[in-house]
Amino acid sequence: MNLNIQAALLRERLYLRAPQSVAAARHFTRDTLYAWDATARQDDVLLCVSELATNALRYGVPRGRGYLLRLLVFGGTVRAEVHDSGPGLARMTDGPPGRGLTLVAALADGWGVLPRSPGKVVWCEFR
Repeated sequence: MNLNIQAALLRERLYLRAPQSVAAARHFTRDTLYAWDATARQDDVLLCVSELATNALRYGVPRGRGYLLRLLVFGGTVRAEVHDSGPGLARMTDGPPGRGLTLVAALADGWGVLPRSPGKVVWCEFR
């Protein structure tokens, strides 16, 4: 997807590798959606951010590192991105644990994974 960042609103926050960071990411997202008056699909966005942050902690954040949550709104679309520095790419699995991306795929209007060095960006969008 080609984003025109200059026409977008953007907020981001870095989180340490700690279980309480998932709740903090959810609160940051809720506050940001309110500030942007973009609450139409707030519950879906919050659940997906929780899933992506949890996956980053479980599979994508090596010890001593953190993950970046980036939120954007552009053209009526809210996009959440979780950037981590771990190896591999995110993928859906059938059994527990591993249903987080299945939820993201069901709730979001689009989602995907982009490589970065090091790590990856897992994103989802809501129109």
